[in-house]
Amino acid sequence: MAESPVNEQQTAKVQTTAKVQTQDSKTQSGSVEEGKKFEGYLAEVVEVNPNRTGIYGEIKQAMCRVLEGRDTGRVIRRNVSGRIKVGDKIRLPDTTREDKPIRAR
Repeated sequence: MAESPVNEQQTAKVQTTAKVQTQDSKTQSGSVEEGKKFEGYLAEVVEVNPNRTGIYGEIKQAMCRVLEGRDTGRVIRRNVSGRIKVGDKIRLPDTTREDKPIRAR
């Protein structure tokens, strides 16, 4: 009989610990879902210019078709840093401005 109260207490501790962990994981997953909300307008890359710009050549120009917002369907030229290929979807902060074409010097 002395063993059963100890085992019950240990079992209760384990169960409460498991409940706390599941609540924490739900809270963490909820915050991740909230973090996935991005601002801007969705656009699809239609064409990538092979020329590069920027001080170190890290910027490429891409022609993007706007998929959301007031300018839906419009194709605009934007500078993009990082890896980019045709078919990628990107978020643009605004669709009103367009970048100048890269000129060779």
